[in-house]
Amino acid sequence: MLQFERFTLANGLRVLVHIDNATPMAALNLLYDVGARDEEPERTGFAHLFEHLMFGGSVHIPEYDEPLQMAGGENNAYTTNDITNYHLQLPAKNLETGFWLESDRMLSLAFSEKSLDVQRKVVSEEFKEHYLNKPYGDAWHLLRRLAYKEHHYQWPTIGKDLKQIEEAQLDEVKAFFFKHYRPQNAILCVAGNVTVEQVAELAQKWFGDIPSGDKYVRALTAEPRQEEDRVDTVYSDVPLDALYKAWHMEKRMTPPYYAADLITEILGSGFSSRLYQRLVKEEQLFSNINCYHTGSLDAGLLVIEGKIREGKTIEAANEAVEQEVARLVADGVTDKELEKSKNKIEAMIAFEDMSLLNRANNLAFYELMGDAGLINDEWNRYQSVSAEFLLATAREVFRKGNCNTLFYRKKEQTTN
Repeated sequence: MLQFERFTLANGLRVLVHIDNATPMAALNLLYDVGARDEEPERTGFAHLFEHLMFGGSVHIPEYDEPLQMAGGENNAYTTNDITNYHLQLPAKNLETGFWLESDRMLSLAFSEKSLDVQRKVVSEEFKEHYLNKPYGDAWHLLRRLAYKEHHYQWPTIGKDLKQIEEAQLDEVKAFFFKHYRPQNAILCVAGNVTVEQVAELAQKWFGDIPSGDKYVRALTAEPRQEEDRVDTVYSDVPLDALYKAWHMEKRMTPPYYAADLITEILGSGFSSRLYQRLVKEEQLFSNINCYHTGSLDAGLLVIEGKIREGKTIEAANEAVEQEVARLVADGVTDKELEKSKNKIEAMIAFEDMSLLNRANNLAFYELMGDAGLINDEWNRYQSVSAEFLLATAREVFRKGNCNTLFYRKKEQTTN
């Protein structure tokens, strides 16, 4: 069980403290409650752009990395459709350096046409390298657009269109920052060889005077229940045909979410999974295949994707996947399969808890979802999933009308 203390500054910044005296290190995790879902459809990719801008320097600290490295620290960040997360780790004796760095860019990020232009070009190159010019790189753009018609999950974190990042103006970027990157919209978790008193003093010293900002109230349109299966086909210069299938599933922290997670383990996680054994090893229709879900806070997607083996047809591969899904819906899972999938989840949770950074990250994330203490009940939510409930969840997820299929074909198969 992860122990922690919490308090909130007058400006709304929520602070969590997790003490681990067995390490000489400290971790700071600053989670902002903003992701790609909070962008406007005409201006997407801003949350990810800020992941880069936040390392471009603040008013008092031109180079973020330099003082952190001098203090023996390292850092990173990531953006999802739901959150933006910054984290660093350094010797506990240099803890104040981390507070100084994170607070200064929250208070006084260095906005300039030059810094925006530099980071805009970085993001544009990333967009081209990983999404436009990489084989299958645009698959998730297409799949999200196919599956979501109303909710802002319809675009990935990089944004829906490169042009929107290239045209981003400084005043738009500033407005996005002061709307979302405020103490009221942030959670700071400090973990490691620290004390609550020490963290409270440093939090007040470095973050206490930052204006709280207006409370951001999210008002997203929920995705309507999908009643008709959707199919899209794209032709591209890729080595193998690929199949992507996505079904809507329930949001995080609901019982069906945990059942769906176990379904992905049983169907397509690892060499012993049903899909791998049947469709890769036995029938040799796929060169590889995976089943996973997006892990979204709002209603997400359960996905099966795979590359089709040379000489096999994508139609036969799709039919085989649907047969495996139908078998699960008809017969459910065995007690052995369910137990094995739960054991894998339990091991994964235990492995994550070994890392100080992961503990800090996860505590902040669960606080965002309502209460950091929920992290200590996570395993019980998996454990409570019965074979009967898993079957009921599978029948709802894989119901007729809920499927989105993307056929990603090699260009040479086109007929002119």
